[in-house]
Amino acid sequence: MLATKTPTITCTAHARVPTPAGEFQLYHYVNDYDHKEHLAFVMGDVKAGENILVRVHSECFTGDVLGSLRCDCGEQLEKAMHMIGAAKRGAIIYLRQEGRGIGLSKKLQAYNLQDQGYDTVAANLMLGHQADERDYWCAAAILQDLEIRSIRLLTNNPAKIEHLRELDVCINARVPLEAQTTEHNKTYLATKVQRMRHLLTLPATNDHTDAPPIDQFPARLTEQLQDLRQRAHHHYTKTKQPFVTVSYAQSFDGCIAACSGQPLRLSSPESMRLTHALRASHDAILIGIGTVLADDPRLTVRLVEGHDPQPIVLDSQLRLPINARLLDHPKPVYVATTATPDAQDRRHALEQRGIKVLQLPMDASGRVDLPALLQRLGEMGIQSVMVEGGAQTITSFLTAPLAHYAVVTIAPVFVGGLHAIGQQVNNHAAPLLPQLENLSHTSVGKDLVVWAELSWQNQTNAADA
Repeated sequence: MLATKTPTITCTAHARVPTPAGEFQLYHYVNDYDHKEHLAFVMGDVKAGENILVRVHSECFTGDVLGSLRCDCGEQLEKAMHMIGAAKRGAIIYLRQEGRGIGLSKKLQAYNLQDQGYDTVAANLMLGHQADERDYWCAAAILQDLEIRSIRLLTNNPAKIEHLRELDVCINARVPLEAQTTEHNKTYLATKVQRMRHLLTLPATNDHTDAPPIDQFPARLTEQLQDLRQRAHHHYTKTKQPFVTVSYAQSFDGCIAACSGQPLRLSSPESMRLTHALRASHDAILIGIGTVLADDPRLTVRLVEGHDPQPIVLDSQLRLPINARLLDHPKPVYVATTATPDAQDRRHALEQRGIKVLQLPMDASGRVDLPALLQRLGEMGIQSVMVEGGAQTITSFLTAPLAHYAVVTIAPVFVGGLHAIGQQVNNHAAPLLPQLENLSHTSVGKDLVVWAELSWQNQTNAADA
């Protein structure tokens, strides 16, 4: 964020720089805010120009200078130069904010975390930074100094457009700037699309395409999915309340994340297909607001054929972002809340986005009363609910007790982080956890998937004794 004082930016020099894309003028700027040397690479007469082709490019030493294939930065910079060269007029604003603002040293540390399986967003978060710490005030100031009135922005990033417009930059059009997808950058680009809203057209091949379709898994898996659907139907017919399946992926040492609020990809591609098949086998999928804020999931069925489940979010204080990807779900999102009347403005904003707010009583801890929620869902005809995360939500259903079945994927890695059932249980005076009955397990890809009925009968008897 900018200080109260308006920063001053000054052009100290400029010089002619011929390049393969054409001849540019390189402008050097200093300022009294971040004291960095920002640059502008300008071709042609842009003064008082309208619809000038502009690229606002953040420094990437590894990509821009070394030609690293881990990202698309270097290729984007080169393409932008050639596109401006072809237009004979335009500007590249080069901002000195390496690694989306975290600096080169931390960026290299993030690379090491990515090599361990974390995506670029998770790596930044694990290092104590935001997913994107860039600021664009200097770009706006340079455009003003160059007297460019309006621009066509070369970008795939909606957030960049939003930030520049907040700084009164007139953007008349977005011009896509897509790089080639390679073996080295495909995960990075997918993360940009999935977690940072970037507008990219990725090839059909991705991390999951090498996995066999669900009908090529062992026949036992198909039988177990069918059995689960039958259990749900029988339970609902008998009770008129949803059958609840708790399903999540954990490491070999029982962790679902490295630390709270930071997502961790654990499942193999084959296991992810099974997760999508489980989603398609339930009427609804339920997560806590913490999972939405950390993962920004879609909760759709994409890797197998099947229907999308009804998304439900536990959100006591109505913190669901109105730009969450979940709101693009084919079905309107249900938000279960205990929010008081003073949150009416927030509720109205969510309802304007098509969200159905379920007002429910709170339990003793101040959270959504889960039995009341299940009662409401049963009245709405929802026969089965898959609880997919996070740790607090999983623990709440297991200690209520309200879950009937568990499907747990165990990945062969150690994490040493946040357990699905840990501190939350310790906070209960007398935690009541289920026994596993009729347990079975199946190898899926490199993972082990455990299926089990949940029973509290023996624990209840022991407590009575």
